[in-house]
Amino acid sequence: MSKKQIVRTTKERWRTERAYEELKGELGLDHYEGRSFPGWNHHVSVVLCCYAFVVAERVRRFPPSTRRVRPSCSLDRAA
Repeated sequence: MSKKQIVRTTKERWRTERAYEELKGELGLDHYEGRSFPGWNHHVSVVLCCYAFVVAERVRRFPPSTRRVRPSCSLDRAA
């Protein structure tokens, strides 16, 4: 693997773990105590829909920047 692929894989894993922590902590993914698959499936579906709404609201409230800053430029400004 190239360094770029390793970094991309690591970043994707971090994003996945961060989303899972947020789902558990803020939206109650880990609060289901039922015993049936349909109940668990419903609970997970509702939590994921809520998470999609939260992410959409964040993007709406704080839109991502369309301008890319080159690392060399940002270092020049910081110095």
